[in-house]
Amino acid sequence: MRPSALNAASGEPDPRTAAVWSRAERPHTSFISQRLGGEPESALSLICPHSSSSNWFIHLIRAMANKEEKADEKQSSWKDFIYNPRTGEFIGRTASSWALIFLFYLVFYGFLAGMFSLTMWVMLQTLDEHTPTYRDRVANPGENPTALRHYSLLNLFGTISYNDSLQEANKPCPDGMYFEQDDVEEKKACQFKRSELRQCSGLADSNFGYSEGQPCILVKMNRVIGLRPRGDPHINCIVKRETPLQMQYFPIEGKLDKSYFPYYGKTLHANYVQPVVAVKLLLAEDDYNSELTIECKVEGSDLLNSDDRDKFLGRVIFRVKVSK
Repeated sequence: MRPSALNAASGEPDPRTAAVWSRAERPHTSFISQRLGGEPESALSLICPHSSSSNWFIHLIRAMANKEEKADEKQSSWKDFIYNPRTGEFIGRTASSWALIFLFYLVFYGFLAGMFSLTMWVMLQTLDEHTPTYRDRVANPGENPTALRHYSLLNLFGTISYNDSLQEANKPCPDGMYFEQDDVEEKKACQFKRSELRQCSGLADSNFGYSEGQPCILVKMNRVIGLRPRGDPHINCIVKRETPLQMQYFPIEGKLDKSYFPYYGKTLHANYVQPVVAVKLLLAEDDYNSELTIECKVEGSDLLNSDDRDKFLGRVIFRVKVSK
């Protein structure tokens, strides 16, 4: 039974009994003070005989209320970060702060766009509308075998205006002379009639010699703006084997006349047609059913055609096989 803290005779607190009672209850008071976050004296008052029992519930309610307030504060802190109605801040910044940031980046990126546009404009002023600045890929022309089958030859003459009737609109140029038009705004084109290819023109033989076992191969140079080959350029073809192969060239000797040079570009020289050399392979009986390697070069001029590092510079190599 718990000892009384009052003196029975005088009604005053008995110091001895109070001391014993205090020592006996001290572990409980320290435990309660730690649980409720209060001081030992306040916890002691909770269990004193003269204290009201309702104080226990008051402290418990206060502790629960503190926990709820902390949870509410944590939830409201996120809401205030997005928009704080007290300060008017949105994601931690006021409207004036956001306006200053937007203005800074508007000026910054506007300056970058203006500088980029200026550099592009300056670069465009250095370019020629009709002549590429860098032409290292076609500094020296290579050659292209236009066809190995007769339908490819038909496609060539069907898409390019080599027909004699259309070539009448072009200018007949003297042979052996460059057709200079540097000071002329509207560039003229020299005539190159399809009939000049004779047996390989497709006019008399629409099969271009394939039905006879003596096919025609068209060889043409790449278009190079401003090219003026020196000497007398012509096409010469050889077969890569010990015994030679008979060939015919149209025009005669595979000539590429100077009158078709220089070329001024697709825009200025709209009606230009590049010269074509037709090579007719005069195959014999022993040449059938075997693959022949043929090499054609541009010779008789200063154009390069023997660079081992570039096998397609000024020359072309192709294979032909005719079955009987």
